[in-house]
This record gives sequence, structure tokens and C-alpha cells, in this order.
Amino acid sequence: MEGKCWKFADDVNTDEIVPGRYLNVTDEQELAAHLMEGIDPQFTRQAGAGDVIVAGKNFGCGSSREHAPLAIKAFGIQCVIAKSFARIFFRNCINIGLRIAECPEAAGDAETGDVLEVDFAGGRILNRTRGKAYTFPPFSPELQAIIDAGGLIPFARKEAGL
Repeated sequence: MEGKCWKFADDVNTDEIVPGRYLNVTDEQELAAHLMEGIDPQFTRQAGAGDVIVAGKNFGCGSSREHAPLAIKAFGIQCVIAKSFARIFFRNCINIGLRIAECPEAAGDAETGDVLEVDFAGGRILNRTRGKAYTFPPFSPELQAIIDAGGLIPFARKEAGL
């Protein structure tokens, strides 16, 4: 996959990704309309489906709600690359089938506007704008199967033959 980078700093919390005032919203498209509103109110007017979020350390810290990764996925962000992820946010991404990659070097070098190409199976990121390549540890086949299925529930349904 390939997409335009939107760069964020360290410690982006779930309230910045989707502000808490939208916790009663259950429609994923409505959540997506408020993506990154707590840190960049113009984000949804500038970014587009197919883009990539890149961040520093501890992306997704704060509360454990699934609203944040759901909004990212519903907006059409292809993946999130970060130096590191908050543990619960990381697992919520797997559970809903949002592609993520932990790669400190790529996250540190990328800037908003760069074009990034990500190969999840091979564990490679190419920053086409800067001409630099990076590696990251790919997920286990089991986790990758959950992501490829679209998340834990679709995976479980598929495994159960439903």
C-alpha cells in the first residue's frame, strides 16, 4: 500500500484522536468526521482516504475505547506507523483490523506530505519522497490473519464457518 503521510508527535491520546464528547456516537462514519479533531481540527478537510498517519512514541495512549481506531479505519486511513503504540490501542487496532506498524526510524524521518509505501508481509517501509527504506517486524501469521479478515469478529466468523 502507498499513501500520503500526516505526521504527529509523541503521546497522541485517544481524546485527541476522537474527542470524548463523541463517545455516545456509534456510527463509524460520524466518528470519522471528527478524526484528529482534538489535535488538528482541519485534519478531515485536508487528509483523504488512502493516507497514512505517522506518529512518535505512545500513539493511542489514554482511555481504552475503540472509538479512536474505528474512526481512523472508517476515515480510510490505510495504516498508522508510529515509534510505539499504547498497549490497549495496539490491541484494539488488531481487533478491528486496522493496519499498524511500529517502526521508530521511519516514524522519526517521515514528514507530513511524504509518500510512504508499506509492505506488511515483508516488514518494509519505503519513504518514496526521501528515498529511504526501513524494516519492522511483521506480525505473526495468526495476528496477520485477524487483520486480513477485517478484525477479530470477522475472523472468528470465518473460522466458525459462519
